[in-house]
Amino acid sequence: MEPNENDALLTRLRRIEGQVRGITRMLEGGRACEDVVTQLMAVRASIDTVGAVVLDQHLANCIEGKEPAQQVDALRDAMRLWWRWAPAAGGTGAEPNAAGASSPLPVLD
Repeated sequence: MEPNENDALLTRLRRIEGQVRGITRMLEGGRACEDVVTQLMAVRASIDTVGAVVLDQHLANCIEGKEPAQQVDALRDAMRLWWRWAPAAGGTGAEPNAAGASSPLPVLD
């Protein structure tokens, strides 16, 4: 990852850290559930964005230069990893080879 890209991600992660501390204070202060949930969703969206950027960098750095068949396999592995944890897909951290690991992608052997 390029230094400026890494710095941008670190800045974003520090902002997320601050948001999480703010959520803690909100809970300690008895803030309304709607306010807390709104902030939780904002943190989740920010983390998803960081994950997407890291995955994009992985694809750019780890797939480029490989044979076409290896590129396809690496791309599928990366997509399975993403879907493994995707809340919208019901991802719960299943083992990557477990029946698609909540991914819509087939597990190929």
